[in-house]
Amino acid sequence: MPFYFAYGSNMNPARMHTRGLVFSEALPGRLEGYVLCFDKRAHDRPGRSYANIRYQRGGVVEGVLYRLEHQDEIFKMDPFEGTPVFYSRERMPIVTTLGVQSAWVYVANPAMREAGLWPTRSYLEHLLAGRDFLSPAYWESLAAVPAHPDE
Repeated sequence: MPFYFAYGSNMNPARMHTRGLVFSEALPGRLEGYVLCFDKRAHDRPGRSYANIRYQRGGVVEGVLYRLEHQDEIFKMDPFEGTPVFYSRERMPIVTTLGVQSAWVYVANPAMREAGLWPTRSYLEHLLAGRDFLSPAYWESLAAVPAHPDE
């Protein structure tokens, strides 16, 4: 079965259901050698950002690993992620209690990145909804991310 690793707003399983993604399991996952950042410029909210990952030796990104019901399920996510313009979809090794699983991961394209931006509070709440899948320290670090009030 194929896997999709969510580190941003898709860590909220309820959001995944509303987006129509069919999955049989959701479990904690870790992407090693990367860190979470908020440098993906929001095309629909000027001055705001969405989650992204960037390489960093020794870094870890925690998230939710979804076991997709069918190989084609991942194509449902492409329009939400703006693939291939805003994000590219890549295969990366995700560490789980079941061992390492190859999973689809979305990474912001370089032309869409901008430093110094922060997410809105409502966007950040979707990340925080993944609490059951994250370590307490990682969740606390997410809760401390500066966020803009929603307009």
